[in-house]
Amino acid sequence: MTINGLVQMALVLAVVLALAGPVGRYIAAILEGERTFLSPVLAPVERGTYAILGIDPARGMGWRSYVSALLLLNAVHFALLYVILRLQFYLPFNPQAIAGMPPGLAFNTAASFVTNTNWQAYTPESGISNGAQMLGLTVHMFVSAATGVAVAAAVIRAFAAGGVKTLGNAWADTTRAMLYLLLPLTIVFTIILMASGVPQTLLGYAQVTTLEGATQTIARGPVAFQEAIKLLGTNGGGFFNANSAHPFENPTALTCAIETIMLLLIPFALTAAFGRMVGQPAQGRALLWAMGLILGFGALGCYAAEMSGTTMLHGFGVNQALGNMEGREMRFGNALTTLLNCGATGTSTGAVAGFTDSFTPLGGLIPLFLMQLGEVTPGGIGSGLYFMVVFALLSVFVAGLMAGRTPEYLGKKVQAREVKLAMLAFLILTAWILSGAAVSLLLPAGVAALANAGPHGLTEMLYAWTSATQNNGSAMAGITASGPLLGYGQAFAMLFGRFGVLVPVLAIAGSLAAKPKLQATSGTFPTTGPLFIGILIGVIIILGGLQYMPADALGPLAEHFAMRAGATY
Repeated sequence: MTINGLVQMALVLAVVLALAGPVGRYIAAILEGERTFLSPVLAPVERGTYAILGIDPARGMGWRSYVSALLLLNAVHFALLYVILRLQFYLPFNPQAIAGMPPGLAFNTAASFVTNTNWQAYTPESGISNGAQMLGLTVHMFVSAATGVAVAAAVIRAFAAGGVKTLGNAWADTTRAMLYLLLPLTIVFTIILMASGVPQTLLGYAQVTTLEGATQTIARGPVAFQEAIKLLGTNGGGFFNANSAHPFENPTALTCAIETIMLLLIPFALTAAFGRMVGQPAQGRALLWAMGLILGFGALGCYAAEMSGTTMLHGFGVNQALGNMEGREMRFGNALTTLLNCGATGTSTGAVAGFTDSFTPLGGLIPLFLMQLGEVTPGGIGSGLYFMVVFALLSVFVAGLMAGRTPEYLGKKVQAREVKLAMLAFLILTAWILSGAAVSLLLPAGVAALANAGPHGLTEMLYAWTSATQNNGSAMAGITASGPLLGYGQAFAMLFGRFGVLVPVLAIAGSLAAKPKLQATSGTFPTTGPLFIGILIGVIIILGGLQYMPADALGPLAEHFAMRAGATY
């Protein structure tokens, strides 16, 4: 590691933490329906939207109604996106006359973007039109991100008051998240990216003559706007196949730092919103510390592994003073590359500035493990916060068992129902990841989809199923997921990973909201200090370790020791 690289990483994280407070307070004001500086412009639009759709934003919803509304919203958008992808040849803004997607690929892509996964089993430059990018994918980047914020808002309200039967209004929460949060920030960062060299045009691909006299086709389109919401909404679907390693998506080291800030900003800011809405800012800071420490040490570990270089190249006498530079851009370097990749897997963004397939075994293990932890460091937009709260409930339950105290969190007793629902959410994820990877490795169609052999191939398959189920969307860049097994299988993994978890989480929120809010006593376990933060981090890591460590030992860890012994694949 170098001082320069460490300073770059520290500056990026410092900016994120500095912005998290004010942005979090703004998010809390939005979710509580308060007037903001954008209200004079956007409030009429909001009221008009409610009037057209017949929505009463003041009508509260119980957790079942809240779940039903979000499931209905996303089901309709899934169907619309599927139709757009199948019929994109006939839709406007298709100057390249790109044909409609096959049924299986359209199903996989629709599931991907509705669930905030943005897994791309197609080549964007040749597989999707500008119109489908704008009217289909980009729209769903807003809707899926707003869905996560809405669920987080409902979970926060469960702790803010006692003895209530409603969690807010799902329609109002999603509308406000899109209108007041996502759209303004996307416009601001679109302008920043355009000024930095990211294209934004509806023209077709450019035909240019190179210095050698050859003709080259350069893909372009409305990149900047999609890039902005891709990162701010922790979506991750790139306009180009190379994603954030492409110079049209991420031109410079400065834009790499800015894009890392973008993908981390709202998930970290939601902890401040949590603290403000429950009336205890220290509670939000405790969650932020837990998220930040795991991400920070993970990024440092990944950076150290990549700077150590590749064992085989060391044996050939190759100078690796810059570390392992295979599969990454010189304009970013290892520090910014590993930070963006770890941030993208610590959230549900899935964007990459360097290909994980080219990482060292230990360097690739860390992004994989960050996903296996449940993507709570700081997690996807909204989903990171509400899953972190689930971890907090389990932590106070464990602490209560050890200390002989009744488990409480923010004045709400944590009882058998909440713990069972929390474990159901975890088991849904674990079952899809491990069984999906195991079945795929046993079937010829699954093995044929791999680009690697040996432990690296196992890691590649495990990474793919982890990424799909955890709604991340990144891949090791070698696996072919367009066949029926992975195409349909991972599509259902994405849907269950998103909505199969969303239902028990909202059920927990409904159960806690109905309980009275108790006053803290001398027997209440404090949930703001270093002890609780340490227990919370321990529970997160232990759950991930117990469930996935055997598979990780057979994959990246086995690859690491095999490479040190001189093996090649």
